[in-house]
Amino acid sequence: MTPIDLRSPLRWLRLGWSDLRRNPVPALAHGALICTFGWLVLWLAGDHFWLLAGAFSGFLIVAPILATGLYHISRSQAAGREAGLQEVIGLWRSGDGRLVRFGLLLGLAGTGWVLTSAGLITLLSPVPIEKPLDFLRHVVLVREVGLFEIWLLMGALLAAPVFASSVMAIPMLIDTPVPVSLAVAESWRTVASHPAVMTLWAVIIAVLSGVGMLTAMLGLVVIIPWLAHASWHAYLELTAGSPYKQVTARS
Repeated sequence: MTPIDLRSPLRWLRLGWSDLRRNPVPALAHGALICTFGWLVLWLAGDHFWLLAGAFSGFLIVAPILATGLYHISRSQAAGREAGLQEVIGLWRSGDGRLVRFGLLLGLAGTGWVLTSAGLITLLSPVPIEKPLDFLRHVVLVREVGLFEIWLLMGALLAAPVFASSVMAIPMLIDTPVPVSLAVAESWRTVASHPAVMTLWAVIIAVLSGVGMLTAMLGLVVIIPWLAHASWHAYLELTAGSPYKQVTARS
């Protein structure tokens, strides 16, 4: 069993990069679709700050569901099989109710954060916040410590349970036939067993995703599939001793 320590996330990134290079077409196709979605959001939202914030917040929370096809590819490659876009489309068309339910729950969590964030900023901001520039000027760049720090803390507190519930659960739903409740429980158990490592992993995911967005979404073409493949290797190492992994995996 591979030891888990603070160097593990770098190993997961290295293994994820290897998977991406081995089978780049479906990986980059996922990334291109997500990049296109980001451009579409920017075009539709325009200067409507809460619509823009809501779309991107929801994207970060639901992104693990969008990466299920890439988990499937990493799983196939680990088993010595090659998987392409046809296999990914087959997975999406399978209509796995567990993934659908989990995706809806993540969508609700994203909506909850947007509403909470909007309420907090509306209540505490000294001026109305309607556009992204308003948020930057009156919340982020103010000299006084207060609203922005509270907003970040609130976001972290709400994001933490979503991350703990999904980081192992979604790959486990791809890998085994266990129900959603058991997959989520196993995800929480794993995070609780390795709090420092998983905190570092969450920070790496957030930072790399932010870098992708700051490059006019173009960086997401590579970063999203890279993180997805890396997350699969994190799942394999962190759940190596799980009793649920003994359940016969779906072919």
